[in-house]
Amino acid sequence: MQNDYLRKILNAKVYDVARETELEHAQHLSSRLNNHILLKREDNQPVFSFKLRGAYNKMAHLTKAQLAKGVIAASAGNHAQGVAVGAAKLECTATIVMPITTPKVKIDAVKDRGGKWVKIVLFGESYNDAYDHALQLKSKNQLTFVHPFDDPEVIAGQGTIAMEILRQHQGPIDAIFVAIGGGGLIAGIGSYIKAIRPEIKIIGVQTVDSDAMKRSLAAGKRVELKDVGLFSDGTAVKLVGKETFKICQKVVDEIITVDTDAICAAINDVFTDTRSILEPAGALSIAGLKEYVARNKCTNKTFISIACGANMNFSRLRFVAERADVGQSKEAVFAIAIPEERGSFKRLCSLIGTRNVTEFNYRISDSKKANIFIGISTQQQGDSTIIAKEFIKSGFDTIDLTTDELAKSHLRHMVGGRSTLADNELLYRFEFPERPGALMNFLNAMSPHWNISLFHYRNHGGDYGKILVGMQVPKKNTKELNDFLKGTGYRYWDESQHPAYQLFLK
Repeated sequence: MQNDYLRKILNAKVYDVARETELEHAQHLSSRLNNHILLKREDNQPVFSFKLRGAYNKMAHLTKAQLAKGVIAASAGNHAQGVAVGAAKLECTATIVMPITTPKVKIDAVKDRGGKWVKIVLFGESYNDAYDHALQLKSKNQLTFVHPFDDPEVIAGQGTIAMEILRQHQGPIDAIFVAIGGGGLIAGIGSYIKAIRPEIKIIGVQTVDSDAMKRSLAAGKRVELKDVGLFSDGTAVKLVGKETFKICQKVVDEIITVDTDAICAAINDVFTDTRSILEPAGALSIAGLKEYVARNKCTNKTFISIACGANMNFSRLRFVAERADVGQSKEAVFAIAIPEERGSFKRLCSLIGTRNVTEFNYRISDSKKANIFIGISTQQQGDSTIIAKEFIKSGFDTIDLTTDELAKSHLRHMVGGRSTLADNELLYRFEFPERPGALMNFLNAMSPHWNISLFHYRNHGGDYGKILVGMQVPKKNTKELNDFLKGTGYRYWDESQHPAYQLFLK
């Protein structure tokens, strides 16, 4: 299989539209991690993503008759732009099906790339909806489907990245880190590397909530996820490809998973070294590299990370900046209970010492104790545990919330909101598509007999929004509540027993 793909990669047609991207030394990251870190700058492609390579290679290998009939694709982002560029270059009509939730900036980008050769069809609320509709149109109109990852020519196009890496760096390479969504990128890179330099490790990186390939390799068969995380939207794939899975079984040495905070920290790392801003999926491999180095205590190794995309929504940057400090272990967050008596606050401050306080929230609510939400600057991973132990040793009840999603997304902006009127309150956290009418649909689905006693929403600049809702629901309505939760179609979490909610909001 590797020799077949080696031949395909060597004969790939990508450079009519793509360019050989830089392999850059990441000076600050290398110094901090005590290893030689190189970034393969696929974010510098004309469409700011590697996807151009595979899409064009597939289209360039079609017959004249196939091109004359046209192609079709389903995508909400980078793959769509690659197909659009290919269509304009080959003067071939392309129908691109995108979910109706796709931000206008991405739709406009596809139109700009493809011009008169591209027709955009908006259908469904998710990629899966768009994909299914694209297959129907393909059969109806006899179009050629350009798959975003599960196609030999697409895989071979992505594999040209590995060909460039070995040409650009003849020295030792210990491992190459690659983001995984459907698996096309790592399948192509892995096939070439293992055929030429089998001693180089190929390490995949996925988010903790979109790890379909990791689970599939562990199970020995493709595993479909019920839900996927949406922050790294470029890798949010529920089911990996048949062909990519088969290849990954042979060429992938290990898969690492990382969380949202680690990705935000990696975006910050790359910005420090390059002054470029990667999208979450684009920085995923760098986050995995950092996790690998920390876990294995590596020094003086040569690692290459694929910076695979930079199609970042500008409005998302505030969320990234807020969470990067936690991902870099530069901030710890705590809930601390202190006695409501003179000298308690001073004693707490003396424990904090010279550490910088990033946030402090307090509201008097009890005659005997005060619950304080506090953020403190830290220097390295593990500092939050040390600080928490210091507080507890001094007699202060402390909960370390540094890695807690509810605290970081919502509570830190809401502390102090108690009410004696909020009886029978249940607390739920939801994710829903950022589109007009989504919130109203949610509210309309609720029983008119229930009262909203708490509501918090922040626009994080992504395709999906996050809300926290307190609802006063009589116990006799339990079945009706469960039907409502399932009927929304949104991802949700019951946070009613969350300890921080009990302290600050209940």
